[in-house]
Amino acid sequence: MTDSLIKTDDYKAFVQGIKQQVQSVQIKAAIMVNQALLQLYWDLAERIVTQQQTTAWGDGFLLQLSRDLQAEFPDMKGFSKRNLELMRQWYRFWSEQPAIAKQLVAQIPWGHNLVILNKIKNPNEAVFYVQKTLQNNWSRVVLTHQIESNLYQRQGKAISNFQTTLPAPQSDLASETLKDPYIFDFLSLTEKHNEKELEAALVAQVTRLLLELGVGFSYLGRQYKLDISGDEFFIDLLFYHVKLHCYVVVELKTVKFKPEFIGQLNFYVSAVDGVLKSESDNATIGILICKSKNVTVVEYALKDIQKPIGVSEYIITQSLPDEFKSSLPSIEAIEAELNDGLSLARIEL
Repeated sequence: MTDSLIKTDDYKAFVQGIKQQVQSVQIKAAIMVNQALLQLYWDLAERIVTQQQTTAWGDGFLLQLSRDLQAEFPDMKGFSKRNLELMRQWYRFWSEQPAIAKQLVAQIPWGHNLVILNKIKNPNEAVFYVQKTLQNNWSRVVLTHQIESNLYQRQGKAISNFQTTLPAPQSDLASETLKDPYIFDFLSLTEKHNEKELEAALVAQVTRLLLELGVGFSYLGRQYKLDISGDEFFIDLLFYHVKLHCYVVVELKTVKFKPEFIGQLNFYVSAVDGVLKSESDNATIGILICKSKNVTVVEYALKDIQKPIGVSEYIITQSLPDEFKSSLPSIEAIEAELNDGLSLARIEL
């Protein structure tokens, strides 16, 4: 009787429901613990700063305080002299910002706070990364990657016609989605790589490609075939954006931007609107990623285009010598890359 019960779909669904509830409580508990810990750190740092401002105690005071706190709370981590110094630095940085900033930083783990504190000096930039961490559940590794790839300077910087071709607020969200340049430093390609090599390399590293494109992109295929009245056309890369609720056509060019590239991409966007788009989908967006561009030429090329299109550059910071051609991955390798994913929702204290 017991064995037969375990195998029923109703019982499995029952257990799954309990698991989801437990996991939800665990996440909420972790968040509450993190907020309580950061409030402790904030109060402790505030008292340290106030005491050092009103007395002649130097940094030797921190060493003694560290020893005393560790002796009083031997099972509690975080009272090393170095961590007390970091608490003080963290407090000084954020106490000079609006109160909302303090509320935001209290919602991300201490380890994330330290990454931002050590790598960012501009308060507006720091707030940007705190907000992105909260919005996207970035792990510490992903946060570090986004900072080191200068996401703050790149996001929303692509040239586009979104303001004239998309309704608000979708136009703003679409603009924020684009980056310029895109950094494909995870690829190993020669300086003379062509579009097919770039395309194949990106698909082979599709998990990292999705990370670089940003949250919301779902990969649908490479050389995606469109059959239009018996004629076949192939899109370099096709995505669906779950936040914008639209298809996204990506065309890759390994040369400097040319105006005729817009005509080709405009056709693909129109074709996707006609063949794939449903009534529940928003207008399809096109993204052209090229080796380089003349900003004025791009602006003229987009001026009278009615379909939403953005133009960005890409950078590969690590290129192999010409004689070392990158080999194409196997189907198994691509599938493994697709299945790997990134655990972005992990709570780190």
